[in-house]
Amino acid sequence: MSSPIKRCTMNLKQIFSPQQINSRVQELGKEISFDFRGRSLLGICILKGAFVFFADLVRNLDIDLEIDFVRLSSYGKQSSSSGEILITKDIETDIQDKDILIVEDIVDTGLSLSFLTKNLQSRGAGMIRICALIDKHERRQTSIQVDYPGFILEKGFLVGYGLDIAEKFRSLPGVHEVDPDYIKH
Repeated sequence: MSSPIKRCTMNLKQIFSPQQINSRVQELGKEISFDFRGRSLLGICILKGAFVFFADLVRNLDIDLEIDFVRLSSYGKQSSSSGEILITKDIETDIQDKDILIVEDIVDTGLSLSFLTKNLQSRGAGMIRICALIDKHERRQTSIQVDYPGFILEKGFLVGYGLDIAEKFRSLPGVHEVDPDYIKH
């Protein structure tokens, strides 16, 4: 009998290979390092989805960098956002006047990033920039600028390289599109 994960992966179509991701992360690291050369930067990883991307990205940065983590909740175990954003794990660093790079796995509706950006601004953050592995526009509900997009897509439900559906498929080394029929189950 095959495992549930193996059976379900037949419903996945690879969109970005591990090699494509690695190449793009290196490019992003160079671009961010150039833009922030000589400045201190606080990288804030949005958990859980961005942790793989964040780890690879910070290893490709050649600048002074502090790191911290925040966890937001808007999806739960659903495939679409509830629209209500909660901070379930807050940053621990004093951000007053600090330049911040928010690192996200995927920007979809934009609601979570809009919420977090406003929250950080209200706490005295300096310049805030956003880096996202995937900048997806299909369900965008608010105007949010992704300063450092890894890849730009119009649509699709994606998993792998940290992205999940109900906590599954995060460990896939590439990014895959989920068959829409699978999401309905």
